[in-house]
Amino acid sequence: MNKGATGAARGIAAAVPVALFAALAGTALHRQSVLFAGVEVYWGLAAALLLLASLQLWLGAWSRSLLPTAVAGIACYVTVGLLSAAGTGKQLIVADVPGNVWVYGSAGVTFVMLLWCRRYRRPPRG
Repeated sequence: MNKGATGAARGIAAAVPVALFAALAGTALHRQSVLFAGVEVYWGLAAALLLLASLQLWLGAWSRSLLPTAVAGIACYVTVGLLSAAGTGKQLIVADVPGNVWVYGSAGVTFVMLLWCRRYRRPPRG
C-alpha cells in the first residue's frame, strides 16, 4: 500500500467515528432551548452545527486533505437522516424548524467546511 492510500485510509478511519459522535451529540443537543423575552431560542441547534463544523475543521487540518472532511459530513448526514426517518413515535428528530435545520444544516455546514478546508491541502509533489 502506498503512502497516499495509507493516509486516505487513516483519514476515513478517523472520520467515521467522529461523524457518528457529531450526529449523536448533535441530535441530543439540537432541541435544547431557552425562553428569552417570550421567544424560544434554540441554542442547542447552534451548538450542534458548531460541533460538526469544528470536528470537520479539525479533520481537515489534521489530515491536510478534503477526504476525511467529506466522509465525516456524508456519514453525519446519513446518520441524522436515519435518526429522523424512524417510524412514528421512534423518531429522535422531528420534522419541525429545529429538526429540519439540524438535518439540512449539517449538509450546509459540510459544504462550507469543504470550501474552508481547501486551504489545508498538501501541495502537489512535483
